[in-house]
Order: sequence, then structure tokens, then C-alpha cells
Amino acid sequence: MPNETDSADPNAPSMTRGERVRAAARTLRTPQTASWVAEETETTTKTAQKYLDQLVEDNVLQKTDRGSQTLYCVDQLMATYREVASLQREHDREELADALESMRARIAEWEAEYDIESPSELLASVADVDTPDEAERRRDIASEWDHLADRLPIVKVALKEYDWATDRDGIPV
Repeated sequence: MPNETDSADPNAPSMTRGERVRAAARTLRTPQTASWVAEETETTTKTAQKYLDQLVEDNVLQKTDRGSQTLYCVDQLMATYREVASLQREHDREELADALESMRARIAEWEAEYDIESPSELLASVADVDTPDEAERRRDIASEWDHLADRLPIVKVALKEYDWATDRDGIPV
């Protein structure tokens, strides 16, 4: 019976098949089949499906049927809950408030500097610039703006529910 890490192959990854499937599954941005995950992780479809189904049971992934295909994707609600909990555990209330204020200020600066209201408007303005450096700068800012816009609601919830969560996070004695 082959070793779980496939150590007979000197070029084989050092992670087990299960670890490779779990790592790949946590990065799924679009729904994918078990066979796609198997190909990406150099496992069999049956092996990938086994670990993907475990991640569904653990509320890490969602499973959906589309026609004759079963697709897996990250459970965004649970991922968001985990991110909020992580923020609350790693930062105090003041740090979260400062981060929120900083993100809002950066976005306000970009809105004022470019006289626009969204990252997509900034990206569209690339067509109006003459230099490649300015075009790249706008692309970079639009990407960072998108990221901050995604993070803002998560940080807001972490801050808003800070007391409630920290009261429940202790180990009962």
C-alpha cells in the first residue's frame, strides 16, 4: 500500500493527499468539481471527493449540484465568521477602531483625489491617462480599494460585536 505522502517519488510534494486537497479547497474562488480538485492536487477523484465532503461536513465548503455535476466552493458565510472571530481574538477594540478609521480615510482620499466613487470608476479612468506609470498606479489603487471595500464590513462587525464575542470566547471554569 503506497505511503500517504507518496514518498517513493522524490519529486512528490511533502504534504499528504488530504492536506493538498484541503489546502486547495480553501482557496476555491469559484465552484469546482472533485475531478478538477483532484487534477490540481495530483490525487484521484475519489480521494478528492472524500476530503471535500469532510470539509462540507465541517462547514468549510458548500456543495451544490449543477445539472449532473457536484460542485464545491468555500462557504463564504462561515469564512466570514471565522475572519471576524480571528480579528476579535488578535486585536483589541482600539486597534479595530483605528484600522476601520484608516481604511475609511484611504478610500476618502482616493475619492477626493480622483473625483470618483468606486474602484471600478478608477479602473475605467485608466483609459484616460497618458503614461504607463499612472495607469499602473491606478490599477494598483483600484485593487487595494476593492480589497479595503471587502474588508470594511468584516472589521465593522468585529468591532460592533466585540464585547458580545469576547464575553463568550472565554473558557468556562
